[in-house]
Amino acid sequence: MSTSDRLKMRAAVLDAFGGPDKLQLRQVVRPQPAPNQVLIRVEAAGVGSWDAEERQGLYDGAFGYPSKFPYILGWDGAGVIEAVGADVHRFEPGERVVVASMPLPDGGFYADYAVVDQENLAAAPANLPLDQAAALPWDGLTAQSGLDLLEVRQDYRLMIIGASGGVGHLAVQLAKNRGARVLAVASGDDGLDLCLKLGADKAVDGHRENILEAVRNFAPDGLDGVLTLVGGAAIDAVLGLLGDVPVAVPYGVNPEPTSEKGNIRLYNGERGNDAFTRLMAVVAAGGVQVHIAEIFSLEEVVSAHERLKQHYLGKLVLTMADKAWR
Repeated sequence: MSTSDRLKMRAAVLDAFGGPDKLQLRQVVRPQPAPNQVLIRVEAAGVGSWDAEERQGLYDGAFGYPSKFPYILGWDGAGVIEAVGADVHRFEPGERVVVASMPLPDGGFYADYAVVDQENLAAAPANLPLDQAAALPWDGLTAQSGLDLLEVRQDYRLMIIGASGGVGHLAVQLAKNRGARVLAVASGDDGLDLCLKLGADKAVDGHRENILEAVRNFAPDGLDGVLTLVGGAAIDAVLGLLGDVPVAVPYGVNPEPTSEKGNIRLYNGERGNDAFTRLMAVVAAGGVQVHIAEIFSLEEVVSAHERLKQHYLGKLVLTMADKAWR
């Protein structure tokens, strides 16, 4: 194998923003780590709803640099460190890691290799398979940050709206780990079953049941807080009738929930060493199950993005393993 061949990799790339059909699988140049970065051999990548928005160009220029094509998506990933930059001392080649990144000039995790700043990764717990690890980072950190903002603790009465999705199903478990009582609002019998399986004290279908009645039955004296991961007129109507209960909403929920009470608190998921360490400690202790709805090979990336448009629970994942091998 020539040197030039060794420095190439497979990646799902965009040559222009647009629909799922714009994603193409081909060989591109493998990135190299800067002094503060690590090069990761990617085993799996999470597929998030924000990936579809990024694919359409909605984040173009939003992160301080112009978009560069070919463009590689993927904020969540897990794999094995291939090489480290000169200033990296916390990690070594061969370590299994989980990563929460942002769009980078050198591309994301829809590829065989990716580079990332060392502060945005953590050692993957031994009890966490790498496909599940890839589905965890941003959703887990977003769930954890929302619970931190609401100061969720023992006996806290929490309602989670959108509780069977990527962030929501992790928020249910992290809240229960803190000793909270959780009312989960989901959709479909499968969504309700998942929430109850993961520890929710009560689960209701937001499309078929009266949420306010469920709240009164669950917490006659009122809720302590709400984490909502979906928006819309129906959600706004419910929030408007809950009084001044604090409501945490991660940035990116679309449409963004509103309330005349002024009780909505928008936030970003906190990443970095401290946040990652706390999340991984809960995972290592067995306090979190990562629910994967479906795993796609990298060559099935278009199908994965089409699947984003449909009802599913938890998270979608891309594996870098060849389809023939699977």
